[in-house]
Amino acid sequence: MADELELLRRANPVPVDGPHYGDGPLDHSAERHLDRLLHERPAAPRRRTRLAWGLAATAVVASLVSALLLTGQTTAPAVAAPRPLMVRAESTPVPLERLAERAEQRAKAGEPVLRKGTHAQSWSLAMSDQDPPITLPQETIVRWNDDDSHTEIVVATDPRRPGRPVLTDEGGEPRLVDDGKVLSRRTYPPSWNDAPPESAPPQDAAALHDYLEEAERAFLSDHTRPLSTAELLDATETLLDHWTLGSRESAALARLLADAEGLRPVGQVTDRLGRRGQAYVYAGEDSRRMLIMDPADGAVLGLELTFTRDDPRYGVKAGDVMTYSAWMR
Repeated sequence: MADELELLRRANPVPVDGPHYGDGPLDHSAERHLDRLLHERPAAPRRRTRLAWGLAATAVVASLVSALLLTGQTTAPAVAAPRPLMVRAESTPVPLERLAERAEQRAKAGEPVLRKGTHAQSWSLAMSDQDPPITLPQETIVRWNDDDSHTEIVVATDPRRPGRPVLTDEGGEPRLVDDGKVLSRRTYPPSWNDAPPESAPPQDAAALHDYLEEAERAFLSDHTRPLSTAELLDATETLLDHWTLGSRESAALARLLADAEGLRPVGQVTDRLGRRGQAYVYAGEDSRRMLIMDPADGAVLGLELTFTRDDPRYGVKAGDVMTYSAWMR
C-alpha cells in the first residue's frame, strides 16, 4: 500500500502549462481563495524565525548564486511538500544507539571536517487567521571567509518542480516569482562570537549537550529546567543553520540524540532531496518532529515538523507540514 501511495503522490494530474496551481486541479472556489491570497495583503505570517541578517552583497555572491542554481542538476526531485514524509513499510528501523556506533567508527577517519556556514533547502508554512496557509520553499547558502566576514544568499526555488513559479511572501505579501529568483544577497563584515551557536561545536556528546542547551536558552522563558527532547531538536536545527558538521561532530550529535527520551526509530524514508535516510520521531502534544539521518555516518539530513491536531483558526489539519529543512554539504 505504501508503494502505491508513493506513486500517486509523485503523479502530476495537470500539465506543466496548465492553468491550475499546486499539485492538482483546484475547483473554482479554491482558485478564488488563491487569487485573493496572492493579490490581497494578508495578516502578518506566524512563523518561527531565528536568523536576522543585514547589509548588501559583494561580487563573491555571484559564485554562490551559480552554486545554488546548479543544485537542481545534481539533486533528485523532491517529494511534494507540504505532505509529510512517508516511512517505507517494508523497512527495518535502525536504533539510534546502533547509528551512533556507526558514526563513531566513521569519525575515526576524521573526514569530512567541520565547516562554518550552511547550505539548506527549506519549506515553511505561513499562516494567518484570514487566509489559507501557504508553503514557502527556498534555498539558502551561508559561507564564511578567512577574515571572519560572511555572505548569505537566499533563492526562491522548489526542486520538486524545477522551472515552475515559486510562491514567496517577500515583503510580507504572497506572490509568485520565477524559479531561482534571488530573494536576498548580503555580506557581513568580520565578526567573532565565542557563545553558541557562533562558537565551534565540541566533538564530545556531553559537551555538545551543554553547548546546545546554552544556544537554546535564548528562546526559552524558563532557564532552570533541562532541555526537553523537542527543545533539543530545535537546538539541533539552530546548530545546523550555522555549521556544516564534520564526522566527529556528527558522531557526538548522534550519541547525544541516542540518549534523548521519546525519540524512537520508525524506519527508512526518502527525503525531499531524494536521499535515503533513517527516520526518528518525537511526538509532542500538538506537533511531531521527524529527524532524518544518514544511515552510513549518522549525519543529519533533515528535520520535519508536522501538526498532530487540526487548527481551524489557521486552516491547518493534522498531518500538515509546518516546517521542513534539508541540509547539504
